[in-house]
Amino acid sequence: MIYLSYILNHLTPTYGNRNRFGQVKKSSISRGDIANDTVINTTVHVGTHIDMPYHFYQDGQTIEDYEAGFWFFETPLIIEIQQDELIINEKLTNKLKLIDDHSYDIIIIKTGSCMKRDSDEYWKENYGFHPDVYDFIANKFKKIRIIGFDSISVSSLQNRSLGRKAHLRFLNPKHPILLLEDMDLREVSEAVSLKQVIVSPLRIEQCDGLPCTVFGRVDD
Repeated sequence: MIYLSYILNHLTPTYGNRNRFGQVKKSSISRGDIANDTVINTTVHVGTHIDMPYHFYQDGQTIEDYEAGFWFFETPLIIEIQQDELIINEKLTNKLKLIDDHSYDIIIIKTGSCMKRDSDEYWKENYGFHPDVYDFIANKFKKIRIIGFDSISVSSLQNRSLGRKAHLRFLNPKHPILLLEDMDLREVSEAVSLKQVIVSPLRIEQCDGLPCTVFGRVDD
């Protein structure tokens, strides 16, 4: 079993790097208190996190609308792409066209961005997805419930208007494909046999985004 998500800390990048994850010791044994007690201050769109339909739709689904079994994925598909342009479209769909098996329930897309997460380039010039990618996936892979990727957002910071359209397309409450952003994919590739993915989001009521711990089961 491996982690496919990052630990949260004060260095965690966010979209546009506008927000920071903060943690403060409310009480501390080192200061003579009885116990350690930490308070955190953060956006929910931080680190490896899931975008819910409510993020872009007032009537969109939140965590309350999903049963526990939704978050277990038994047929994951890993796709690697070498991307030149910031907007992901044909290079991804062309690879997906070659796949005959339509039984996958989650697609994980590795661009290689995870290898430069410590640099400003990761959030300043992140890859985003064209809205048409949703249409291709929804039409060909009927069982897909989530797409995950190693970019900080489905929206490229350099093309936010197209990013909004991508969010609206993927998170449409009538047929949403949830977005699992900022995944740690350093240990996976198309050559890795990923048997199962478990997404474990924080269960926050009526919330638009949820930080997640993500597990991947690989061959021994």
